[in-house]
Amino acid sequence: MMTLEKFEDATEVVKRVTSSTKLVYSDYLSEQTGGRVFLKPENMQHTGAYKLRGAYYKISTLTEEERSRGLITASAGNHAQGVAYAANAFGCKATIVMPTVTPLIKVNRTKSYGAEVILYGDVYDDACEYATKLAEEKGYTFVHPFDDLDVATGQGTIAMEIVQELPTVDYILVPVGGGGLISGVSTLAKMLNPKIKVVGVEPIEAASMSAALEAGEVVELETANTIADGTAVKAVGKNVFPYVKENVDDMLLVEDDELIGAFLDMVENHKMVVENSGLLSVAALKQLDCRGKKVVCVLSGGNMDVITMSSIVQHGLIQRDRIFSVSVLLPDKPGELVRVAATIAEEQGNVIKLEHNQFVSTNRNAAVELRITMEAFGTEHKHRILEALERKGFRPKHISAKLY
Repeated sequence: MMTLEKFEDATEVVKRVTSSTKLVYSDYLSEQTGGRVFLKPENMQHTGAYKLRGAYYKISTLTEEERSRGLITASAGNHAQGVAYAANAFGCKATIVMPTVTPLIKVNRTKSYGAEVILYGDVYDDACEYATKLAEEKGYTFVHPFDDLDVATGQGTIAMEIVQELPTVDYILVPVGGGGLISGVSTLAKMLNPKIKVVGVEPIEAASMSAALEAGEVVELETANTIADGTAVKAVGKNVFPYVKENVDDMLLVEDDELIGAFLDMVENHKMVVENSGLLSVAALKQLDCRGKKVVCVLSGGNMDVITMSSIVQHGLIQRDRIFSVSVLLPDKPGELVRVAATIAEEQGNVIKLEHNQFVSTNRNAAVELRITMEAFGTEHKHRILEALERKGFRPKHISAKLY
């Protein structure tokens, strides 16, 4: 069982390897919501995520014999690095089975902590099945990513730190994947102060915990397809589910598009990189009545490769009308392009890409197509630019923006 005594022990144990992730007050989010919003930046842990807490505490509870056999787990990212780092700290061997599609940067980082990495299967479930098989064949000790009460106890130390720093917290928002994090956080939070409301947040396309709570038992989704890959779990843990059922006050669902906006908010207002799964708590704020409340959003991780990051930024800028594209038809004669550019410049728009297509019509004197991609300050500014082009007779047609 998860007990207060174990949580207190875990809190002291994990201090050996974790960074002090002090709460960060967010002026921006507080102004947006009317509450006092704080961020718990677990993305700033040495391994880039909270997973180190559970992995290290779990390993600390093992016997010398269990550790000496070697550890094994399956993960595509954060748990892999947490186990690898923790195992290295205890001086024991770790084998991590990762899906073959795992980005190279995550594979190399896991190896850098001294673990042996085996690439197997296309998805986590394949890797987990193979890791379990290896554990049975070779006698390794298996460290589950989320469905283990000692692992969940280690994750729950986050709640101890939150309450110690902000005793009057009203809401704690927690990203939910398999349930290890929220089971630990919610159980300890209720032990420390039953008045604290703990709210879980899932991507709408991978809402396995919401489905389990509705059914009253763990169920398996057909798919879990979301950009919040760290929480793309088809079925939550059976061992941790009873704790979630008892201690979590509500579950909220978030669309992938909302995570894109939340990423921009974090980068621009807090200069922090937070992975999509870690942003679930921030994206859900608009669904909560935060007025006059103290709210803590757990940012569960920040491990995101640069290619994904650049894609998220591009889509976010387009989503918020900071970048947009239009098509205009012009007579094919000198000076027309200058007129368009001057009109955009007068409204302080910034052209970043031009495509000139002379073959849109068989009659080039009648029309050639000009596709313009430009920067704006937002939706209002975008409309001003479009209205200015209309007044000059260009009849702009809004088209899908692409930067490549």
